[in-house]
Amino acid sequence: MNRESDPIVRDQPAEMPSEGGPLAEYGGALPPAPDWFPDAVAAPYETHRIDVLGAEVSYQRWGKRGAPGLLFVHGNGAHAHWWDFIAPYFAEHYNVAALTFSGMGESAWRGTYDMATFSAEEVAVAEAAGLFDGPRKPVIVAHSFGGFVTLVTGAEHGERFEGMVIVDSPVNPPERPHQGPSRAGRPHRVYPDLATALSRFRLAPPQLCENHYAMDYIARWSLKRAEGGWTWKFDPTIWTRFEPGRDGGELLKAAKCLVAIIRGEDSALMPDEVRDYMRGLLGHQVPFVSIPHARHHVMLDQPIAFISALRMLLAEWDHSDPHRRV
Repeated sequence: MNRESDPIVRDQPAEMPSEGGPLAEYGGALPPAPDWFPDAVAAPYETHRIDVLGAEVSYQRWGKRGAPGLLFVHGNGAHAHWWDFIAPYFAEHYNVAALTFSGMGESAWRGTYDMATFSAEEVAVAEAAGLFDGPRKPVIVAHSFGGFVTLVTGAEHGERFEGMVIVDSPVNPPERPHQGPSRAGRPHRVYPDLATALSRFRLAPPQLCENHYAMDYIARWSLKRAEGGWTWKFDPTIWTRFEPGRDGGELLKAAKCLVAIIRGEDSALMPDEVRDYMRGLLGHQVPFVSIPHARHHVMLDQPIAFISALRMLLAEWDHSDPHRRV
């Protein structure tokens, strides 16, 4: 028997508690936020939709066309607005885009899903946003499930990109087999009002996140009006109609562009043994940055530290010759 789904951002199977989430205490009001946050999300951007293999894919763009290209890629069940408070910090020097995969956010749903199609969406958005028109090849920054998609892009289309920054996307050793998203397709609940819907929003895998202002922001963009109230935007049956791709370790070694890895130092998905295994696959010759006091959702836990680390990585790639292309 199917039971109604609790939300929402699921990168590993996990049982969600039945009680309200961390946003319940605000009763639909905005949590207090530091001054930088509303300024960041108020930064202007363009919104576009393009057809990719028969489905409309939504993306946002900041900055100036003709500048070096930078593509932000979200995780499973998420959307481009996860980057609204990150992307503006790169818009002065980059042509920045963030896509929403099909089946998620404002993008259209498909009859079936597969990694090659998600990868095609990355490339198509990079083309449409003009990221290939800059003075050098663009860089992809991808979180969680988006990192696995980007491994496909790096192996199949990497010659078109300068590099990819994989953010807390674990390629596990054989003794720690990867568990993908749950294949159980559960219909979304419809909540009677926005406050109730926001109170149900939680992160998965389950983790604490002290920055409720960031959680509230992405939760609001994760919801849509429905008959009788509010419900979640993503396709609840996506993983019942999904074909997995190639092995992550194989793809990581096959990358045709520069590679860097960022993880949350306290991430349950990327403990030290996973870090060491991935370093070994890459010959211990690529940047591997651990963000202190960050869990899996690095950009939510430590957004300023994440921005600083990414700026440093990009500057290094811009101004020095790499020792090795993986």
